[in-house]
Amino acid sequence: MGTLASNNKQSRQARAEQMRKERERADARRRNGITVAVVAIVVVLIVVAGFAVKNELDSGSDPGSTPSNLRNNVAIDYDTKAATGKPADGDPVTVTLYEDYQCPACKAFHQSSSQQLEKLVKQGTITIEYRPIAFLDRMSSTNYSSRALNAAACVVDAKGPKEFHAMHDLLFVNQPPEGGDGLTDEQLVEFANQAGATGVESCIKDGEFTEWTETVTKKASDEGVSSTPTVKVDGKVVGGGGVPSPQELQSAIEQASK
Repeated sequence: MGTLASNNKQSRQARAEQMRKERERADARRRNGITVAVVAIVVVLIVVAGFAVKNELDSGSDPGSTPSNLRNNVAIDYDTKAATGKPADGDPVTVTLYEDYQCPACKAFHQSSSQQLEKLVKQGTITIEYRPIAFLDRMSSTNYSSRALNAAACVVDAKGPKEFHAMHDLLFVNQPPEGGDGLTDEQLVEFANQAGATGVESCIKDGEFTEWTETVTKKASDEGVSSTPTVKVDGKVVGGGGVPSPQELQSAIEQASK
């Protein structure tokens, strides 16, 4: 009896051990199945994300967030053809202007040099590369810097560099004082109409290019622009980073033309 009991005990233990091992194998298969499923889901998500990124890169920026008629999505080139309808002879010098429409120093530069620059553009001597930015929102109670730049962007998007140039001039001639509300959206719409761009009311009032204003402002900062106006002739800063005089500007243009 003792031997039979012992054998039965050993048999039960063997069966128990076998069942334990089978449970472990089943658990392992279940875990492996879950792992495979998770990996498959992750792979699918990565592929989907990859297609989304590729489509975004292929299509460029959201067409509703970047104005048309720009170069490299940031610059507005006002050249001889835009000003006169005929292309320039030769190779015009590029004058790059970083300006903020709320900046009093930019208005001072506009007052002292705009006629000079306009004449040189029409002569085919220079091309103005406008790189407007908006970093003075704190100087108004309505984020006027960004609203004004958005309005200018609406104009270039709807029409082109010639109308943008006209809007640019109107914004400086009618620049509001710092610390106030800035111009209203209705006034910005009226100036856009005067510049030759009608049908941009919703673009201006909805702030269609607000994200773009943030992008170009950050890009200018990344490029080392820390104040406005920053004026460059042939890529070189004129006036030591301050407001260049007409004489300094003319000298730099003549030097670059040689």
